[in-house]
Amino acid sequence: MKNQWITFFGGKIHVKVEGKGVERLINQLTRSHLTIWNVKRQGTTAITFFMRLQDLHKLRHQSRKYDCKISFLNGQGAPFLWKRVLKNSGFFTGFLLFFIVITILSNIIWGIQIKGASPQLEHQIRKELDKLGIYIGKLQFFVDDVETIQRKLEDRIPELTWIGVELNGTTFHFQVVEKTIPEPPEKKSPQDLVATKKAVIVDTFVENGQQMVKINQYVKKGQLLVSGTIGNEHNEKQVAAIGKIYGKTWYKSTVEMPLESDFQVYTGKEKRKYSLNFGSVKVPLWGFGKIEYKEYDSEKEPHKINFIKWSLPVKYEETTVREKENVKRKYSEKQAIDAAKEKARNDLKSKIPTDAKVVDEYVLHEKVENGKVNLSIYFQVIENIAIEKPIIQGDIE
Repeated sequence: MKNQWITFFGGKIHVKVEGKGVERLINQLTRSHLTIWNVKRQGTTAITFFMRLQDLHKLRHQSRKYDCKISFLNGQGAPFLWKRVLKNSGFFTGFLLFFIVITILSNIIWGIQIKGASPQLEHQIRKELDKLGIYIGKLQFFVDDVETIQRKLEDRIPELTWIGVELNGTTFHFQVVEKTIPEPPEKKSPQDLVATKKAVIVDTFVENGQQMVKINQYVKKGQLLVSGTIGNEHNEKQVAAIGKIYGKTWYKSTVEMPLESDFQVYTGKEKRKYSLNFGSVKVPLWGFGKIEYKEYDSEKEPHKINFIKWSLPVKYEETTVREKENVKRKYSEKQAIDAAKEKARNDLKSKIPTDAKVVDEYVLHEKVENGKVNLSIYFQVIENIAIEKPIIQGDIE
């Protein structure tokens, strides 16, 4: 038989024919185009051969015309194998259920260990873990990966300097580094406070040292604001000048804003797909069918599947497909000017200190050209302009 695979899936039987009309039966089967092979004589009145299972009824029909006894020695192929499987289905079902139960138990969180944290901080971490859905008895498939867990904990708990997250089998291990209370500042060497840029003084706060400027006074970059030399010429000493000198400073920003622009946004529609990945082979579990979105982004989140302490060569993968669309934004001239101003303000915030305050703004130049709005804006900002400058022995004040 040339095609062994077809024979295997269709099934074959080993037949023994006995009697006086054996040769005539074989000839009749051949004339009837019934496929037989491996024909062997067994003594003078018996012959054995193989035939396809699907031709069994043809053999019975032909055998009625001849004085022969037909017996079936054995069957081979998928149908007979499946019959044996069904016969032993209890054993295979038990084994399959055992494998499934052990696999599920191997992918449940059974332990959470936190090291390096005080009792108060450990309690706080466990509360946040509960909010993140990480607790004993939860399936690992439905929790975030360790990098995401680490980032969320560091964002939510200010007392953490760093936290290491590791998933070892069925146990989460957390290694904590707490923020320490800063030590008292070291005693500073004698120093002055000088201006970092030109400004008009609007407010002062001097802890230590001799203030050298007044409110509404204009100062230049490098000018002395607070002197670390105090006392008089008969009793002079040098200290570390400490304080804040707030001045009104100026920033210039040039921005452009197109009247028309194209960009992509998410529509809010999404679809989730779940699958088991065996290497490069993906077996869908849920979320069948083609993606109907014209344009979309896909985000895949794979999860390892464990069996006791081993990682199986299969992964459970969750894929989130989000629809996106192209949007053409059109501004009127006034809207474009407002958007350009907002962009300039945001750019300014990235340049000035966090405690600085923008008090005024002036549009110096405004022009619409080639489909764009060009703006030059002047900002007035109140910020601390004082910077430390060590006093070197021999300096002349």
